[in-house]
Amino acid sequence: MLRTLNAAAARRWVDLALAALAVEREAIDRINVYPVADGDTGTNLLQTMRAAVTELDAAEPDTLGGVLTALAKGALGGARGNSGVLLSQALRGMAEQLRDVPAADGADIGAALVRAAELAREAVAEPAEGTVLSVLHAAACAAQGAEQLDVVVHNATRAAISALAATPAQLPVLADAGVVDAGGRGLVVLLDALHAVVRDGERLAPKAPVAGEAGVLEHESQYEYEVMYLLADTDPARVAGLREALCGIGDCVSVVGDGLASWAVHVHCDDIGAAIESGIGVGRVHRIKVTRFADQRRAFAREVAVLACVPSGALGELFAAEGADVLVVDAEPSAEQVREAFAATGAAHVAVLPNDGAVTAVIEQVAAEVIGDGQDVVVVPTASPVQGLAALAVHDPGRRRADDQVAMAEAAAATRRGELRIAEAEALTWVGRCRPGDVLGLVDGEVVLIGDNLLAAARDLAERMLTTGGELVTALVSDDAPAGLPDDLAEHLRRAHPEVEFTHYPAGTLHPRLLLGVE
Repeated sequence: MLRTLNAAAARRWVDLALAALAVEREAIDRINVYPVADGDTGTNLLQTMRAAVTELDAAEPDTLGGVLTALAKGALGGARGNSGVLLSQALRGMAEQLRDVPAADGADIGAALVRAAELAREAVAEPAEGTVLSVLHAAACAAQGAEQLDVVVHNATRAAISALAATPAQLPVLADAGVVDAGGRGLVVLLDALHAVVRDGERLAPKAPVAGEAGVLEHESQYEYEVMYLLADTDPARVAGLREALCGIGDCVSVVGDGLASWAVHVHCDDIGAAIESGIGVGRVHRIKVTRFADQRRAFAREVAVLACVPSGALGELFAAEGADVLVVDAEPSAEQVREAFAATGAAHVAVLPNDGAVTAVIEQVAAEVIGDGQDVVVVPTASPVQGLAALAVHDPGRRRADDQVAMAEAAAATRRGELRIAEAEALTWVGRCRPGDVLGLVDGEVVLIGDNLLAAARDLAERMLTTGGELVTALVSDDAPAGLPDDLAEHLRRAHPEVEFTHYPAGTLHPRLLLGVE
């Protein structure tokens, strides 16, 4: 149980909240009725939070105020939709209140939630009850009157859940659709993540009422477009005039700042040019984003796909035989290659097996971008094709997606990865100095042996990997490996470890001569 929230605990909250939003994204999208049933509130919250975390990663602050300030800055710059704008203001409110607080107790968090609720409400030109504003207000009110952090966070989260359940009684459109407010549900997910951090993993959100999640809800906006942009080189007086002008051409107007010199603008309208020109008249407009509501949902040929990134055609055939779509990359792929591979799956939900550390960064970057196009992409952490095969073996398209993703990630993590390489240059390793032509054995990315014979090194590597146990050894053998390597390794394991199952596959031309996986 935490007594105070410091920078490290806030970082844990952010990471947990981002993961929770990724899991809940689709469910939140499905209940998105107000103010427009465009099925993107969960997506917008996730993208906004990802932008916030990206800024946090770049800033690397070591104080609580620094963490929250970086989050607020990133959320404002990357805000998506009305829900993203409101999230940025809630984070800004917390950052302002806790800027000089090294470690926040219950009273500090209560005050931060009050400020968050104030700024979120001020962000909306025409605030409505039965929305995330009501849920945040209820949480802020319940967070008062106590000093203990765990009590305050518990009271706030419980109040948010109750307020969420009450939203259909406040907004007729929610009652007609039989759903709670989507933005309010997103806030409950965030508070529940904070509750888990503060109270040793305890969760409350599963008890929150979630109605009407089947099917696509229909509630048409009277306007055709959503226009968003960032605004700089202006002042509060001109910004106030811009808000008034935008209210005259559309609805869902938000013009919010970072407290310094940057504003984010959001409006639903028919006249895109008028919305942008209104901003140009008062400052410097940049990062314009226009979305046509009719294009929000894409049609997909199938529901779920697994995309495996592999370094050779032979491995591509192996993964394809196990049911995966395949992207063959002999080096770090371009963002365009990855984007085309996602689209080529024709699936609404794609689980990606990058199978290489260098590939992972590109995959994650493009995955964050394509969510805005309606495609849900989750990156399963696999650092080698042997981990990818382990993850693919437990994939079950009939299982709940979040559970399936967890099962795949756990299978990959439970697979130790090894490889044999030929040293190309002299270098100092953890086990001594190697010279060009030496055989290097690596386990989980670290050099553990240096040898001069591939067959002997393969046996030694397998022995080292099995010291902590194992039931299945998988070998992916390069075309450049000695022809007898698989049989030699199989015979060694039959004699030394008869309880272990051994399987091997040709892997085509690989830089490592051998990849080993132990499950």
